[in-house]
Amino acid sequence: MDRQTLGRARPARLRVEARTLGVSEIVKPVGELDHHTADLLRTPLDDALGQGRSRLVVDCSALDFCDSTGLNVLLGARLKAEAAGGGVHLSGMRPAVSRVFEITGADAVFTVHDSLEAALAD
Repeated sequence: MDRQTLGRARPARLRVEARTLGVSEIVKPVGELDHHTADLLRTPLDDALGQGRSRLVVDCSALDFCDSTGLNVLLGARLKAEAAGGGVHLSGMRPAVSRVFEITGADAVFTVHDSLEAALAD
């Protein structure tokens, strides 16, 4: 990170794609999910929940990194989704991201799928 971007998110470090498919809201974070980019994921998750879509599928196949702030965004969405009668399904986690979930024990509180297709079929 150079001096000009110190303390700020680099442009395009995280992009989030969201779409509705049947009863599921599919949210795909692409890049690095951390303290500086967490709101980019929090917003579409909250928007979906606010519109009554409580089955959230987070496609993690293009997520390169996730820190504790990103994990907390997902945990918060999980609590809100479950309160609304739904849940959060994670799919396609890369090894580095999967390891964060294993170390923290968060993999035990999420429904984790190998692929987006498997998450949608569940």
